[in-house]
Amino acid sequence: MIILCSSCSKPNRVPAARLHDKAKCASCKEPLLPVGSPVALASAADFDELVAGAPAPVLVDFWADWCGPCRAVAPELVKLAQQKQGAVIIAKVDTEALPDVSARFSVRSIPTLILFRSGAESERLTGAMPASAIAQRLGL
Repeated sequence: MIILCSSCSKPNRVPAARLHDKAKCASCKEPLLPVGSPVALASAADFDELVAGAPAPVLVDFWADWCGPCRAVAPELVKLAQQKQGAVIIAKVDTEALPDVSARFSVRSIPTLILFRSGAESERLTGAMPASAIAQRLGL
């Protein structure tokens, strides 16, 4: 997966299975982990690697740029990522860029939030809501 450094914004490749390890940015040497912001997934392979290999639950936001409710829930997911840093990984799948991934999980409306535990879907929410409601409804 590609993690953007919060200090210098340079992309860094980090294996999903090592997201609980300590890692530093290759460019500026600032800490990269734990991930405190949503991670944009660029490919189906990145999605599969993250969901299968992540050491923590993964909350995936299926969204699209043109979707108003998706834009409304985005800052709430940033808050949740900061609050639950190290306990849950929040990832974003653009349904326009990765239609095969969204089709695989029968995502018919957006935003759809799917929580994966140990590689399998455990919970699903549809629609925009505040970070506190997302955490409560998903048991995070």
